[in-house]
Amino acid sequence: MFSFRRLALTLALVLPAIPAAQAQSSSAGSAPQNQGQQPAQPTPQLTPQQESVQARIRARREQRRAAAIREVYAHLYEIYIGAGYLRFTLPSPLQRVNEYNWDTGFTRFYSERLGVTLGSRGYYGTPFVYNNESNITKPAISQYAVMLGPTYRFYMQPKFSIAGRVMGGWLLGDFSGDANGVPISITHLYPDGSTYGVDGSLIFEYNLGPGLGLRVAPNYFGSGFGSTFENNWGFTAGMVYRFGKQ
Repeated sequence: MFSFRRLALTLALVLPAIPAAQAQSSSAGSAPQNQGQQPAQPTPQLTPQQESVQARIRARREQRRAAAIREVYAHLYEIYIGAGYLRFTLPSPLQRVNEYNWDTGFTRFYSERLGVTLGSRGYYGTPFVYNNESNITKPAISQYAVMLGPTYRFYMQPKFSIAGRVMGGWLLGDFSGDANGVPISITHLYPDGSTYGVDGSLIFEYNLGPGLGLRVAPNYFGSGFGSTFENNWGFTAGMVYRFGKQ
């Protein structure tokens, strides 16, 4: 009788504790899983007022950029002056000669991008004409060019621009002035005279200010002094000054 009472008392104490222990075990097992999971953060949405403010900021930035471009490239006239180098083709059997030149020109612009350029150049070199019966082995030669053609800016920024230019015109060659009467059958140079010429340039400009810039222009220069058209390559570099308003 006494054992039955003791058993009943033990069951009365143990049975209520079983559900609590199971709940605690379940909570302990699931806690590490929940701990590693981060709640999803909602993507912030801009209000119409915020979008309007950002649109106004972008518009003002674009307006400032357009105004800066116009301040630089809305000039009516442009003058450039500089110097350059050309690898000039001579008649066979002579090799090409290194020539150095001055370069100047004037451009009238009809818009921020399109203008017409009138340019002039002088080229000077001393080709080696091989040893011969005369004492003339490195005579001085020169060519002079006056050309006209369009200039077009196809990329513009406030600080720099890239343009293309094509010109054609008249060339004058002096190949015997330093030969002291030695005939061209000995020097193998071109005869003196005038001919046509063409020039194609890719112009890179860096602006020091709205009216002043630095320029470098790799160029192709074609001439017709010989029986075949001569293909010559070089570059010019110098300064450009802009004035007048469109």
